[in-house]
Amino acid sequence: MANYPRKKKTLGHFKFGSVLFSTTLSLFIVGLFGVILIQAKTLTSMIRENIEVQVFLEKNLEQDELDAINENLSKRSFILQKGDTLNLKFVSDEEAAATFIESTGEDFTKFLEDNPLRDSFVLTIAEEFQTSEQLEAIVAEIQAIPGVFEVSYMTDLVDSINKNLLKVSLVLGGFILILIITVVMLINNTIRLALFSQRFLIRSMQLVGATRGFIRKPFLSRAFLFGLMAGGFASVILFGLVKYTQANIEGFAMLQNQQLLLVLFGILITVGGILSVLSTLRAVNKYLNMSLDELY
Repeated sequence: MANYPRKKKTLGHFKFGSVLFSTTLSLFIVGLFGVILIQAKTLTSMIRENIEVQVFLEKNLEQDELDAINENLSKRSFILQKGDTLNLKFVSDEEAAATFIESTGEDFTKFLEDNPLRDSFVLTIAEEFQTSEQLEAIVAEIQAIPGVFEVSYMTDLVDSINKNLLKVSLVLGGFILILIITVVMLINNTIRLALFSQRFLIRSMQLVGATRGFIRKPFLSRAFLFGLMAGGFASVILFGLVKYTQANIEGFAMLQNQQLLLVLFGILITVGGILSVLSTLRAVNKYLNMSLDELY
């Protein structure tokens, strides 16, 4: 029977299959949760962009007074702007009356001589200004503009959104913390077990006079490469999952933010490399500091 020579172990060449799989799975779970957070943020922004503030004006204002109010509001930094478009529009009392008649089916002009509705400006507040305290300050600021009669917005809805967002943020924050700790422990234990077979080779290199830096270098470079690969694989799987969901679930594409998604993929790749290096460094240092008896 032929005797085949055993494959010689090389410093830093530990079994990478289980490490790559575990790291990819861990980063995929983190990335999946990241996608959910992106969707939640996008949905929240969409809801807030539909919250309108109505600025009702005094009766019988001249055109130059209307222009002055419009110019005054246009300079306010709290109004939402998409590209070059400012979310600010003027609604005349005639337009308001036509909208009311269309929505209710009741024509009040038949029994009222004067139109009770007022000219108004309708605007959307930028998301970063939508806390209850900021909105109250904005309302007071607009109310002080000459020619403004009243400022109105859905106070109860805004308060409800802000309170629910706070509760959801606390829950998600706790879940993220638990998830991060679990992922770090999983990657750390996987790499430690993978390096277990290299402990005697590390000792042999120490005995022939190799420095700690020389011993660490091949392990760390290989771990960094595997971490980047795992982050890349997790990103590709997530991207495929997102595209599949967009194609099969109507309206799902509206919740996607491509820029944040690319940032998420970049974070997964970077975190994969960094976590793998730190876990490997910890495991290698452990074996470097062990005595010969402890290695057994």
